Amino acid sequence: MSIRSIITKNFLQWLPAACFAGFMSYSSLSAAEPPAPCGAVPTEQQVKWLRLEWYAFVHFGINTFTGKEWGYGDEDPALFNPSDFNPESAVKIFKKAGMAGMIYTAKHHDGFCLWPTKSTAHNIAKSPWMKGKGDIVRGFADACKKEGIKFGAYLSPWDRNNAEYGRPGYLKTYEEQIRELLTDYGPIFEMWFDGANGGDGYYGGAREKRNIGNADKYYNFEGLVRLIRSIQPDCIVWGAAQHGDVKWGGSEKGFVKYPCWNVINLDKPDEKWISLEADTTINKAGWFWHAGQGSKVKSPEQLMQVYYDSVGRGANLILNLAMDGSGKLDPADVAALNALATMRRKLLAQDFAIGSEASASEVRGEDNAFRAANATDGDIESYWCPEDKTTKDCWLEIKLPTEVAFDVVRLREQIRLGQRVRSFRLEAFLDGNWQIIDGEGKTIGNQVLRKLAKPVTTDRVRLVITDSRACPCISEFSLLRHPEPVAVDEASFQCDASEEIAAPLPRDKWTSKTTGSARAWDGDDSTFWQGKGNKLTVNLGEEVSFSGFTYLPKQNGNFDGMTDRYSFEISSDGKKWKEIASGEFPNIRANPILQTVTFDREVKARFFRFIGASSLEGKGASAAEINLLK
Repeated sequence: MSIRSIITKNFLQWLPAACFAGFMSYSSLSAAEPPAPCGAVPTEQQVKWLRLEWYAFVHFGINTFTGKEWGYGDEDPALFNPSDFNPESAVKIFKKAGMAGMIYTAKHHDGFCLWPTKSTAHNIAKSPWMKGKGDIVRGFADACKKEGIKFGAYLSPWDRNNAEYGRPGYLKTYEEQIRELLTDYGPIFEMWFDGANGGDGYYGGAREKRNIGNADKYYNFEGLVRLIRSIQPDCIVWGAAQHGDVKWGGSEKGFVKYPCWNVINLDKPDEKWISLEADTTINKAGWFWHAGQGSKVKSPEQLMQVYYDSVGRGANLILNLAMDGSGKLDPADVAALNALATMRRKLLAQDFAIGSEASASEVRGEDNAFRAANATDGDIESYWCPEDKTTKDCWLEIKLPTEVAFDVVRLREQIRLGQRVRSFRLEAFLDGNWQIIDGEGKTIGNQVLRKLAKPVTTDRVRLVITDSRACPCISEFSLLRHPEPVAVDEASFQCDASEEIAAPLPRDKWTSKTTGSARAWDGDDSTFWQGKGNKLTVNLGEEVSFSGFTYLPKQNGNFDGMTDRYSFEISSDGKKWKEIASGEFPNIRANPILQTVTFDREVKARFFRFIGASSLEGKGASAAEINLLK
């Protein structure tokens, strides 16, 4: 290594990241000029945020005590009374798992604020917990500070309790809530808004449906982002009609689509950089805690795939763990998180490429500041790049001291210079020839984790850039090994007897005159009944006692006829009907999971009728599975 290169490398390590852009034009230490940025580039705050990779989401509020996912807004604050709230225990679990922080649902759509806000009377001070002197937000913020991880806040724009929601008066209230969170609880690393805006609600007793039209215009998200920046400039803003820094990955299953481009509009790739975040729950029960959810927790292998499909596609992952009514995390959730953390640590424990011999088809200005070895030195800021004119068919090769078996390749671009690579392939030297082991790579950006179909054993691997918007700038080329599955303590998944879980009833005697209806109880989640009308009438074959029902939306990604509001009726003779329950299935578009409805009493009937009062799209009703609960 030349003296100039040593000086350059040491200077870059010393140089504050915020000055990196200014250093781009500084040429006295290098014979070759660094490449100019290409297209949109991230802010320094976005770069630091992307380095976090994953953190926890915590849903804990009034819904925890009602069993709902979306509260209506009329819930009595007296319901909120955790018996053993322990934020320190939860935060220690997150830190041990390697999570960089947590985001807490300080206010969900029900409008109940989990801190003693001055903006509304519908808050924790009206609850019996700690005699009205408690503050859940404070508990989590202080615990995060003590453990040295970051704290963020979710604050729903939609407020189904507030009488002024949908009118100008609510905006002052919402702005005040933002100010309180950003000024009273220390650094907030991320402010998380939500996309649910308007609909049925309590609204101070009006009990009506309110639409706000254009959410961006109503909330004045541009102004709210300016407010946040004025109080905490380093706070990352999620959502806010894309006036913020981060947008939703597009599903609540924890994946983002690939290729993942960090711009709002691919047709205008030079506009503002916007990062992506994937969100999902650690179990299939929902965002808030529900009795029996321990049996629905995702396996470590499923969660590891979520990691590949989010972090491995250049996004950040926010993984939800809900607290129960006592104020603690579910043991099954914790066991699954620990297993995932173990697999993640094993994946990243050894990079076979670190320190290996590296070469390239071309080095910019033949300058060691841009040498091939920069991609295997373990430094995320150093990078290899060729000349400006070279945007296709250039390569970076790794020569290992000995053959190794790997099946995951991690790649990174130097994102301070923009997202440049459009397509690439991976090759390995096998049986005396270069063979393609992955020919479907698209963009790289912040990072990609390419999991191969099977392990490859070789001592030579090559990254071939087949197309790039500008000369590629590759900061990392890593060879990893996918970890073996981790065993989880099955005792953690056992349900506590106090949870009083209702069991599904047999369906072997069920009949219906509705065409195709049997697909709604055939035990196969992939099939579904879809009616031209909105009613499904079922003869149970005998009088049956039951206390609720479950509804699984169809799982094929199509929303036509997917029921979001329902009515449930019973009859002894199939002629005279009585409504037992009605309501909504909230959030099923983004999270079409099993919906459970429990009655306030046990009922007896020979017939039931499921009515789709409204659907997400189209007309009629549909169901993948319906069952009754004992």
